[in-house]
Amino acid sequence: MLKYIARRLLMMIPVMLGVIIIVFTLLYITPGDPVDSLLGDDATPEMAAELREELGLNGGYFERLGRYVTGLLHGDLGIDYATKEPVMDRILQTFPNSLKLAGCSVILALVLGLTLGIISAVKQYSAFDNVAMALAMVGNAMPNFWQGLLLMMLFALHWKLLPASGIGGWEYMILPSITIGTSSAAAIARMTRSSMLEVIRQDYITTAESKGQTEFKIIVFHALKNALIPVITTVGIQFGNLLGGAVLTESIFAIPGVGKMMVDAIKARNYPTVQGGVLMVALTFSLVNLAVDILYAFVDPRIRSQYK
Repeated sequence: MLKYIARRLLMMIPVMLGVIIIVFTLLYITPGDPVDSLLGDDATPEMAAELREELGLNGGYFERLGRYVTGLLHGDLGIDYATKEPVMDRILQTFPNSLKLAGCSVILALVLGLTLGIISAVKQYSAFDNVAMALAMVGNAMPNFWQGLLLMMLFALHWKLLPASGIGGWEYMILPSITIGTSSAAAIARMTRSSMLEVIRQDYITTAESKGQTEFKIIVFHALKNALIPVITTVGIQFGNLLGGAVLTESIFAIPGVGKMMVDAIKARNYPTVQGGVLMVALTFSLVNLAVDILYAFVDPRIRSQYK
């Protein structure tokens, strides 16, 4: 098992290196100069040259990339152009809010998706199954930003049941969590139903039924564990969708998270903050997938046997 974890950790290195190079290259070739955004139209060439030197924007592509990677190896993500704070400090300030939102969304997606998927499989072709799968299709098709605006209009502005924006207690997480958790819940529900239907048709399930075991015991202790194997993979993929959806959702609900920080930084051509935010999202996604792979190995003995 330790060999499996070590191999997965080593595989993260080229992934993160690729993210660093791609993000740096895209920002490097992006039209526009951050110095012009910071100084405005009245800046003199001398002022622009001085600020460009201060921000480390002088030099060619490979020179700047080398300086950036060297800084990363020393834990330096650069300085925010607007606030003059270290980018790492800004990420540490905003990341807990994004993590809180992602955690609430994952819990919602798992509880709703697994429940609907299991019941739909057990009650195949029933009214509940048809309604649940129809809702799952709607949840998959509905854009996050439109759903967020609709929820805000109904529950915050019209009925005034929940706060419309900002960060505070757990009530502030309800609408954003529903906004980005619905599509993931729909995907998990459909995968759970499909996987459960495949498992409950197996011979060992029929044997358990012939022994007089209750339906609840058969589902929980025999079918669910094997059905969860493909579902776990789906959860890992959906976490990436949650991170992507959080960028727009944090902007819609004015949540001071990494996503909103990145959107504001992109508008201002604040390159170090954009790079730092993308790296944090990529690292989080990689770590979550590592956790999913480890959980997958615990559930499926065939993976563990390959690394003994």
